[in-house]
Amino acid sequence: MAEKKVSVKLIKSPIGYNPKIRGTVRALGLRKMQQVRKHKLTPQVKGMINSVNFLLEVTEE
Repeated sequence: MAEKKVSVKLIKSPIGYNPKIRGTVRALGLRKMQQVRKHKLTPQVKGMINSVNFLLEVTEE
């Protein structure tokens, strides 16, 4: 069974949010607006996405 993959796109700036949120966005590999990164959907990545979902656009592949 292959692991699911997701594309994560930064659609809202983390400027003005607390450092923990900015660090989570950075840990997902997102530095610039409209940047897209692909990740395997592990429990760790899923938790990071859920904690900053208001800044992201997520699509499954």
